[in-house]
Amino acid sequence: MNQDTTSSWSEVIKPKRSLLELKLGDVWHYRDLLRMFVRRDFIATYKQTLLGPLWFFIQPVLTTIMFTLVFSRFAKIPTGGQPPIVFYLAGITIWNYFADCFTKTSSVFTSNAGIFGKVYFPRLIMPLSVVVSGLIKFSVQFLLFLMVWSWYLFKGTTIHPQWMYIVFLVPLLIIIMAGFALGTGMVISSLTTKYRDLTMLIQFGVSLLMYATPVIYSVDFLSGSSKAMVLSNPLSAIVEGFRFSFLGTGHFTWSSLAYSSAWMLAFLGLGILVFNKVERSFMDTV
Repeated sequence: MNQDTTSSWSEVIKPKRSLLELKLGDVWHYRDLLRMFVRRDFIATYKQTLLGPLWFFIQPVLTTIMFTLVFSRFAKIPTGGQPPIVFYLAGITIWNYFADCFTKTSSVFTSNAGIFGKVYFPRLIMPLSVVVSGLIKFSVQFLLFLMVWSWYLFKGTTIHPQWMYIVFLVPLLIIIMAGFALGTGMVISSLTTKYRDLTMLIQFGVSLLMYATPVIYSVDFLSGSSKAMVLSNPLSAIVEGFRFSFLGTGHFTWSSLAYSSAWMLAFLGLGILVFNKVERSFMDTV
């Protein structure tokens, strides 16, 4: 094939030669496709439901009510003098973002094998679209939390918001949580191409991880080995930091945030490398 013929192609697909050859420039080049996938995920999720996007509100409301009845009324788990509804809703809001993104990202290869086998595009686009579309759902639930939080605040309840933390820390916490969901999800997604059993354990694992994360309790109410175990969970600092920003209660330190950030970067780097390796040959195993 002569040079004039090859120069007429608009796209040249070449095999990757290195795990570090991530082609992030291609991801930016396909940003319109990213927006299309985000729109598809948002519309397809509630396309054939009666209440549609109202489920964004209904799900956290029902979960908060259940947590209030079970853990506050019956189990008598303390909430540090904070109203149980706003205490639990704070934890649920940030946790749901991680759980939703992680669950969907962990099945990227198996659930999109048909698309991957027919057309070329940077495969990293798919998990990125999950994290971005999850921000839409998070924004709606975050708005619900702000409405409930504002009502209790103006009612005169003993809530002590940390305004500087709300402005500067909360966006950082969301970014770190997104990085965790993306990194861990890509690792699991890469493994499920060969070990389908993992897909059966994801939902159970996420539920179990929630109880190892201070969503329904605060680290301040723990002691001994239980407290040490929860603090070793890198997600704990994110949930506690989110709650501390709005309620002024919780176990938050900058060293714990640095610990979580280091784990996030490690998982994100590992996830991208593993994802990059598996995408070369996953069609042979899916």
